[in-house]
Amino acid sequence: MKLRVQNGRLIDPSQNLDAVVDLFVEDQKIVAIGEAPAGFEDAEVVDATGKWVLPGLVDLAVSLREPGQTQKGSIASEGRAAVSGGVTTLVCPPDTKPIVDTPAVAALIQDKADEAGMANVFPIGALTQGLEGEQLSNMVALTEAGCVAVSNGRHEMKSAKVLSRALEYAATHDLLVVFHPEDKSLSDGGCAHEGLYSTMHGLAGIPDTAETVALMRDLLLVEKTGVRAHFARLSCAKSVEMLADAKAAGLDVTADVALHNILLSDDVLNQFDGRFHVLPPLRGEGDRLTLIEGIKQGVISAICSDHQPHEKMAKIAPFAATEPGMANVEILLPLAMTLLDEGDLDFSTLLTCLTSGPAACFGLEAGSLAVGSFADFILFDSTSRWHWRYENRKTKGHNSPYFEDEFIGQVTATYISGQRIYQRS
Repeated sequence: MKLRVQNGRLIDPSQNLDAVVDLFVEDQKIVAIGEAPAGFEDAEVVDATGKWVLPGLVDLAVSLREPGQTQKGSIASEGRAAVSGGVTTLVCPPDTKPIVDTPAVAALIQDKADEAGMANVFPIGALTQGLEGEQLSNMVALTEAGCVAVSNGRHEMKSAKVLSRALEYAATHDLLVVFHPEDKSLSDGGCAHEGLYSTMHGLAGIPDTAETVALMRDLLLVEKTGVRAHFARLSCAKSVEMLADAKAAGLDVTADVALHNILLSDDVLNQFDGRFHVLPPLRGEGDRLTLIEGIKQGVISAICSDHQPHEKMAKIAPFAATEPGMANVEILLPLAMTLLDEGDLDFSTLLTCLTSGPAACFGLEAGSLAVGSFADFILFDSTSRWHWRYENRKTKGHNSPYFEDEFIGQVTATYISGQRIYQRS
C-alpha cells in the first residue's frame, strides 16, 4: 500500500521538523518527506489539511489486564483505547495472571495483540519467578520471546543479594532492567503522600524516603553491576536530583514519570476521591514542579499514562480501601497538552517525551517519522473542543477523574505501518 499524506503540519522533534509538508508511505515505511520519490504513483491520498501529523505515541506503562483480570480490561479493549488516543506502541508490565515469567505467557500476550490488530505491544518479563523476589527467571528466554526488558515491578525482592545477582545476570546478557524504587518497610500500609493533606484526612502516609532509600540502593547496585537500568514512575524531587547525579557520573540510566504525577499534587486529597489513589502517590507541589524541571533538563526522558483500568467496584470504597491506579491512555495527548496552558513545558519537549524519548529508553523502533521508519503516525486536530464522555470511552476501566472534562485537541486518525487502525467517527 502507498499513502500520500498531504497538506498536514508535520511535527517531529526527533528531526527538528515542524512544517507543512507531505509524507509518503510505501510497504509499511516512510519513504520520503516533502517530494515524492521517483516512481511513486497510484497512492491513496490522505488529506490532512488543518491537522497536525505527529509520530505515533509510545507509552511505557499500559496495563492490559490480560491474561487473568479481564473484568478490568483486555488486550483488545485497552489496545482500542490506546490507538484512539494516538498510542501506536505500548509496553505492558509483567504482573498478569499468570505472571510473564515464561516465554509461553509472553507469546500469548503478543499473539492476542496481533489478533486484536491494535497497537504494537511489547511485554516486560518478570525478573524473578512469580515476581516473588527469590528465584531468577529465565531472562534470556523471555527476551527471545519478545520481552523488551525485565522487572520485578512493585514487588519486593527477598534481599539486596538476590537483586544484585539478578542484575549481574542481566548485565552479562545486556538486558534492560526496569526498577520501581520502593522500600516496602517505609511504604507499607500507606495510601497517600506523607504530608499535610494525608494528616488532615487521617490517611496513612507514604514518605518520599520510601522511594529515595530504594533508589539509592538500586543506583549503587547499577553502578556495581554495570546493568542498563530504567527507573519507572519517579515521584519526588529528591529522586530527580539523585538520578541527575547518576547520569552525570556516567551510569547508563533513564527514567519516566506518570502524567498524573506532573499534573496533580496531593492537595486533591481534599476531595477524598478514590480516583486519585495512585502508586506512587501524588506528591507535594514542590515535587511536581521538580519533576517537570527534570523533564526540561533531560533527566527524565519519558511521560507515560501509567494506565491501570479497574472495574467500578474497585473505586467505590473509602480512599484507603480503593485499588490504586487511573485509566487515562485514550486522553494521553490532550491531557498532557494541558501542561502547555501553564507554560510548564513547550510542545516540542512534551512530544519528545511521548514519542522518541520513551522509544529510546527501551530501544524501540518507534516514535519518529524519519525516512526508513515504520509509518506509525497520527492525525491530530489541535483546535477541536470535545468532552470525554464516560459512556463513549474505549477502555473497560471506570477509574478516571477526567470523565466529562472538556479538552482542546483530539486524535482524529491513527495509522500503524501505514494502515489506518482508528478513525474518529
